[in-house]
Amino acid sequence: MRSITRTTAAAATALGAGTLLALAAPVAAQAHVSVTPSSTAAGSYAVLEFASGHGCDGSPTTSYTVEIPESILSVTPTLKPGWEVEKVMVELDEPVEGAHGDVVAERVGQVVYTAATPQPDGYRETFQVQVLLPEDAAGERLEFPVLQSCAEGENDWSESAADGAEPEMPAPAIEVAGATDDAHGHGDADAEEASDEHADAHEAEETAATQGSVDVVGRVLGIAGLAVGAAGLTVAILARRGKKA
Repeated sequence: MRSITRTTAAAATALGAGTLLALAAPVAAQAHVSVTPSSTAAGSYAVLEFASGHGCDGSPTTSYTVEIPESILSVTPTLKPGWEVEKVMVELDEPVEGAHGDVVAERVGQVVYTAATPQPDGYRETFQVQVLLPEDAAGERLEFPVLQSCAEGENDWSESAADGAEPEMPAPAIEVAGATDDAHGHGDADAEEASDEHADAHEAEETAATQGSVDVVGRVLGIAGLAVGAAGLTVAILARRGKKA
C-alpha cells in the first residue's frame, strides 16, 4: 500500500513540475524584448519595431536604450507620444561616404526612449526605429542590445545566441537577407508615380479629344447657323422687292 502511495505521490510531483515548466516557458518567451523588421533585404530601409510587455521583476519601466550596430550609419527614430527620444552620436574613426554621396563623420550609437510616465509591468509598449541595412550584410545576424531601465533594477538584453541555444537575456536580432531589385524601397513609390503620370496623360488625352469634338460640333453648328441666317435674309430681301414691284 505504501509503495502504491509513494508511486502516486511521485507521479503527482512529476506532473506538477511538468505543468509548472510548461506554464513558465511561454512566460519566459514573452518576457523578452522583441524586434520585428519591415524588411530584411540588404541595402534596404527597414523599420524596426521593438516591443516589451513587462518590467523588471514587477517594477515599471522608465527607459529603453537600444544599441545600434557599427555597420548601420543611417538611423531615424520615430517620435512617440509620452516618450522622450534621444540619439546618442558616436564619432567614426574615419569619415565614410553616406548613402546619398555625402561624407559621414559620426553615427547614431544609441537610441534612448525615456517615458514621461513609467510603463507599468504587464502592459505592452512598442517603439520604432528606421535604419538603412548595410548592402554587404546579406547572411549576417545583426543584434540590437537593449538596456531596459526600471524604477527599481534593470534588464540587460544583450546576450548573443550561441550554437542555436536561446540565452537567458537574448539581444533582439534580425537576419539580413539578400538584396532585392528595389534595394532602397523606392520601387513601389516610383511605380505608383509612373502609374499616376500615365493616368494623368491618359486623362489629358481624353480631355483634349473631348474638347476637340466639342470644337468641331460648335463650328458645324456655327456654320449652319450662319447659313440659315443668310437664307432668311435672302428670303426677306426678295419678299420686300416683290412688294415694291
